[in-house]
Amino acid sequence: MILVSRRVALGLMVTAPFALPAFSHSLKEVEQTLYEKEKYYQPVDVEAPGFTLQDADGRTFRLTDFKGKVVVLHFIYASCPDLCPLHAEKIAAVQRMVNITPMKSQVQFITVTTDPKRDTGPVLRNYGDNHGLDPENWIFLTAAAAVPEDTTRRLAKSYGVEFRVGEDGRERMHGAVTSLIDQDGLLRARFHGLDFQDVNMVIFINALINRVQVPHADRKLGFWQSLGQWWWP
Repeated sequence: MILVSRRVALGLMVTAPFALPAFSHSLKEVEQTLYEKEKYYQPVDVEAPGFTLQDADGRTFRLTDFKGKVVVLHFIYASCPDLCPLHAEKIAAVQRMVNITPMKSQVQFITVTTDPKRDTGPVLRNYGDNHGLDPENWIFLTAAAAVPEDTTRRLAKSYGVEFRVGEDGRERMHGAVTSLIDQDGLLRARFHGLDFQDVNMVIFINALINRVQVPHADRKLGFWQSLGQWWWP
Protein backbone atom coordinates (compact mmCIF):
# COMPACT_ATOMS: atom_id res chain seq x y z
CA MET A 1 0.00 0.00 0.00
CA ILE A 2 1.29 3.47 -0.92
CA LEU A 3 0.79 6.06 1.78
CA VAL A 4 0.23 9.75 1.10
CA SER A 5 1.60 12.18 3.67
CA ARG A 6 -0.93 13.96 5.87
CA ARG A 7 0.36 17.31 4.60
CA VAL A 8 -0.22 16.34 0.96
CA ALA A 9 -3.60 14.83 1.77
CA LEU A 10 -4.68 17.96 3.59
CA GLY A 11 -3.58 20.11 0.66
CA LEU A 12 -5.58 18.03 -1.78
CA MET A 13 -8.68 18.07 0.37
CA VAL A 14 -8.52 21.81 0.92
CA THR A 15 -8.36 22.44 -2.84
CA ALA A 16 -11.24 20.05 -3.58
CA PRO A 17 -14.60 21.82 -4.03
CA PHE A 18 -16.36 18.57 -3.18
CA ALA A 19 -15.59 14.91 -2.66
CA LEU A 20 -17.24 11.94 -4.31
CA PRO A 21 -19.97 10.27 -2.28
CA ALA A 22 -18.11 7.88 -0.01
CA PHE A 23 -19.99 4.87 -1.32
CA SER A 24 -20.37 5.68 -5.02
CA HIS A 25 -21.03 2.39 -6.77
CA SER A 26 -21.79 3.51 -10.31
CA LEU A 27 -20.48 5.82 -12.96
CA LYS A 28 -23.88 7.50 -13.10
CA GLU A 29 -23.51 8.65 -9.50
CA VAL A 30 -20.08 10.09 -10.25
CA GLU A 31 -21.32 11.71 -13.47
CA GLN A 32 -24.26 13.32 -11.67
CA THR A 33 -21.99 14.75 -8.99
CA LEU A 34 -19.58 16.14 -11.58
CA TYR A 35 -22.39 17.40 -13.80
CA GLU A 36 -23.71 19.49 -10.91
CA LYS A 37 -20.30 20.84 -9.87
CA GLU A 38 -18.26 21.10 -13.09
CA LYS A 39 -19.86 22.93 -16.01
CA TYR A 40 -16.99 22.10 -18.38
CA TYR A 41 -17.46 18.34 -17.97
CA GLN A 42 -19.24 16.28 -20.64
CA PRO A 43 -20.07 12.61 -20.03
CA VAL A 44 -19.45 10.30 -23.01
CA ASP A 45 -19.88 6.58 -23.56
CA VAL A 46 -18.49 5.48 -26.94
CA GLU A 47 -15.51 3.53 -28.20
CA ALA A 48 -12.51 5.85 -28.29
CA PRO A 49 -11.21 6.52 -31.83
CA GLY A 50 -8.10 4.44 -32.34
CA PHE A 51 -4.75 5.60 -33.64
CA THR A 52 -1.33 4.43 -34.75
CA LEU A 53 1.23 7.17 -34.08
CA GLN A 54 4.89 7.49 -33.15
CA ASP A 55 7.03 9.25 -30.57
CA ALA A 56 10.15 11.39 -31.03
CA ASP A 57 12.29 8.29 -31.49
CA GLY A 58 10.05 6.76 -34.15
CA ARG A 59 8.57 4.10 -31.87
CA THR A 60 5.05 3.12 -32.82
CA PHE A 61 2.19 3.39 -30.34
CA ARG A 62 -1.44 2.42 -30.70
CA LEU A 63 -4.28 3.32 -28.38
CA THR A 64 -4.68 -0.40 -27.67
CA ASP A 65 -1.15 -0.42 -26.19
CA PHE A 66 -2.55 1.48 -23.21
CA LYS A 67 -5.43 -0.84 -22.40
CA GLY A 68 -5.57 -1.48 -18.68
CA LYS A 69 -4.74 2.17 -17.93
CA VAL A 70 -6.84 5.31 -17.80
CA VAL A 71 -5.72 7.59 -20.64
CA VAL A 72 -5.79 11.39 -20.50
CA LEU A 73 -5.54 12.59 -24.11
CA HIS A 74 -5.26 16.08 -25.55
CA PHE A 75 -4.08 17.81 -28.74
CA ILE A 76 -1.73 20.75 -29.27
CA TYR A 77 0.79 22.07 -31.80
CA ALA A 78 4.10 23.39 -30.56
CA SER A 79 4.10 26.69 -32.48
CA CYS A 80 0.73 27.68 -30.98
CA PRO A 81 1.48 30.88 -29.02
CA ASP A 82 -1.31 30.93 -26.47
CA LEU A 83 -3.93 28.19 -25.99
CA CYS A 84 -1.69 25.15 -26.47
CA PRO A 85 1.01 25.95 -23.88
CA LEU A 86 -1.70 26.84 -21.37
CA HIS A 87 -3.46 23.56 -22.12
CA ALA A 88 -0.23 21.58 -21.69
CA GLU A 89 0.44 23.28 -18.36
CA LYS A 90 -3.12 22.55 -17.24
CA ILE A 91 -2.59 18.86 -18.00
CA ALA A 92 0.77 19.01 -16.20
CA ALA A 93 -1.03 20.31 -13.09
CA VAL A 94 -3.48 17.40 -13.25
CA GLN A 95 -0.57 15.01 -13.74
CA ARG A 96 1.20 16.33 -10.65
CA MET A 97 -1.92 15.72 -8.57
CA VAL A 98 -2.23 12.19 -9.94
CA ASN A 99 1.45 11.40 -9.53
CA ILE A 100 1.57 12.05 -5.78
CA THR A 101 -1.07 9.34 -5.28
CA PRO A 102 -1.16 5.57 -5.84
CA MET A 103 -2.86 6.31 -9.20
CA LYS A 104 0.43 7.25 -10.90
CA SER A 105 1.17 3.83 -12.41
CA GLN A 106 -2.40 3.44 -13.64
CA VAL A 107 -2.72 6.62 -15.70
CA GLN A 108 -1.14 7.47 -19.07
CA PHE A 109 -1.05 11.07 -20.27
CA ILE A 110 -0.86 11.49 -24.05
CA THR A 111 -0.30 14.66 -26.04
CA VAL A 112 -0.79 14.52 -29.82
CA THR A 113 0.46 17.22 -32.19
CA THR A 114 -1.85 18.42 -34.94
CA ASP A 115 1.15 19.82 -36.84
CA PRO A 116 3.37 16.79 -37.49
CA LYS A 117 5.27 18.50 -40.32
CA ARG A 118 6.73 21.13 -37.98
CA ASP A 119 6.74 19.23 -34.69
CA THR A 120 9.83 17.15 -35.33
CA GLY A 121 11.65 14.83 -32.94
CA PRO A 122 13.61 17.55 -31.09
CA VAL A 123 10.42 19.59 -30.64
CA LEU A 124 8.62 16.58 -29.19
CA ARG A 125 11.51 15.81 -26.84
CA ASN A 126 11.69 19.34 -25.45
CA TYR A 127 8.00 20.08 -25.11
CA GLY A 128 7.42 18.17 -21.89
CA ASP A 129 10.38 19.75 -20.13
CA ASN A 130 9.27 23.19 -21.21
CA HIS A 131 5.76 22.74 -19.84
CA GLY A 132 6.25 20.63 -16.73
CA LEU A 133 5.08 17.20 -17.97
CA ASP A 134 6.62 14.12 -16.37
CA PRO A 135 7.87 11.63 -19.01
CA GLU A 136 7.39 8.74 -16.59
CA ASN A 137 3.70 8.52 -17.53
CA TRP A 138 3.42 11.06 -20.35
CA ILE A 139 4.17 10.74 -24.05
CA PHE A 140 4.04 13.16 -27.01
CA LEU A 141 2.94 11.53 -30.27
CA THR A 142 2.92 12.53 -33.93
CA ALA A 143 2.03 11.04 -37.29
CA ALA A 144 4.58 8.97 -39.17
CA ALA A 145 6.17 10.62 -42.21
CA ALA A 146 4.54 8.14 -44.59
CA VAL A 147 0.94 9.00 -43.66
CA PRO A 148 -1.07 12.07 -44.76
CA GLU A 149 -0.14 15.27 -42.95
CA ASP A 150 -3.71 15.80 -41.76
CA THR A 151 -3.84 12.42 -39.97
CA THR A 152 -3.66 13.87 -36.47
CA ARG A 153 -6.01 16.74 -37.32
CA ARG A 154 -8.62 14.21 -38.42
CA LEU A 155 -7.99 12.27 -35.22
CA ALA A 156 -8.44 15.43 -33.15
CA LYS A 157 -11.76 16.14 -34.87
CA SER A 158 -12.94 12.64 -34.01
CA TYR A 159 -12.31 13.52 -30.35
CA GLY A 160 -14.42 16.67 -30.58
CA VAL A 161 -11.72 19.28 -31.26
CA GLU A 162 -12.86 22.08 -33.56
CA PHE A 163 -10.69 23.71 -36.23
CA ARG A 164 -10.85 26.95 -38.18
CA VAL A 165 -9.09 27.88 -41.41
CA GLY A 166 -6.76 30.83 -40.98
CA GLU A 167 -5.88 33.56 -43.46
CA ASP A 168 -2.96 31.46 -44.65
CA GLY A 169 -5.32 28.62 -45.53
CA ARG A 170 -4.07 26.36 -42.71
CA GLU A 171 -6.43 24.67 -40.27
CA ARG A 172 -5.81 25.58 -36.66
CA MET A 173 -7.43 24.31 -33.50
CA HIS A 174 -10.21 26.37 -32.01
CA GLY A 175 -10.69 25.57 -28.35
CA ALA A 176 -9.28 22.88 -26.09
CA VAL A 177 -10.68 19.45 -25.32
CA THR A 178 -9.24 16.88 -22.89
CA SER A 179 -10.54 13.33 -23.32
CA LEU A 180 -10.59 10.60 -20.67
CA ILE A 181 -10.51 6.99 -21.86
CA ASP A 182 -11.07 4.05 -19.55
CA GLN A 183 -9.08 0.82 -19.23
CA ASP A 184 -11.23 -0.90 -21.85
CA GLY A 185 -10.74 1.75 -24.53
CA LEU A 186 -14.07 3.54 -24.03
CA LEU A 187 -14.21 7.33 -24.20
CA ARG A 188 -15.88 8.30 -20.92
CA ALA A 189 -15.58 12.07 -20.65
CA ARG A 190 -14.50 15.32 -22.24
CA PHE A 191 -13.40 18.35 -20.25
CA HIS A 192 -13.78 21.47 -22.39
CA GLY A 193 -11.58 24.53 -22.32
CA LEU A 194 -9.11 25.45 -19.60
CA ASP A 195 -11.39 26.60 -16.79
CA PHE A 196 -12.33 23.23 -15.34
CA GLN A 197 -11.17 22.49 -11.81
CA ASP A 198 -8.08 20.25 -11.89
CA VAL A 199 -9.28 18.25 -8.92
CA ASN A 200 -12.56 17.41 -10.68
CA MET A 201 -10.66 15.70 -13.46
CA VAL A 202 -8.56 13.85 -10.88
CA ILE A 203 -11.73 12.69 -9.13
CA PHE A 204 -13.10 11.34 -12.41
CA ILE A 205 -9.79 9.61 -13.18
CA ASN A 206 -9.92 7.96 -9.76
CA ALA A 207 -13.49 6.81 -10.38
CA LEU A 208 -12.39 5.10 -13.60
CA ILE A 209 -9.39 3.53 -11.88
CA ASN A 210 -11.81 2.07 -9.34
CA ARG A 211 -13.92 0.88 -12.30
CA VAL A 212 -17.16 2.45 -11.13
CA GLN A 213 -18.24 2.12 -14.77
CA VAL A 214 -18.48 -1.65 -14.19
CA PRO A 215 -21.32 -2.80 -11.87
CA HIS A 216 -20.08 -4.36 -8.64
CA ALA A 217 -22.02 -5.73 -5.71
CA ASP A 218 -19.28 -4.57 -3.38
CA ARG A 219 -16.10 -2.57 -3.88
CA LYS A 220 -13.15 -1.36 -1.92
CA LEU A 221 -12.94 2.36 -1.35
CA GLY A 222 -10.63 4.18 -3.72
CA PHE A 223 -7.98 6.73 -2.76
CA TRP A 224 -10.23 9.79 -2.90
CA GLN A 225 -13.16 8.05 -1.20
CA SER A 226 -10.91 6.78 1.59
CA LEU A 227 -9.39 10.22 1.94
CA GLY A 228 -12.85 11.73 2.21
CA GLN A 229 -13.79 9.32 4.99
CA TRP A 230 -10.57 10.09 6.82
CA TRP A 231 -11.15 13.85 6.54
CA TRP A 232 -14.87 13.89 7.38
CA PRO A 233 -16.25 11.87 10.29
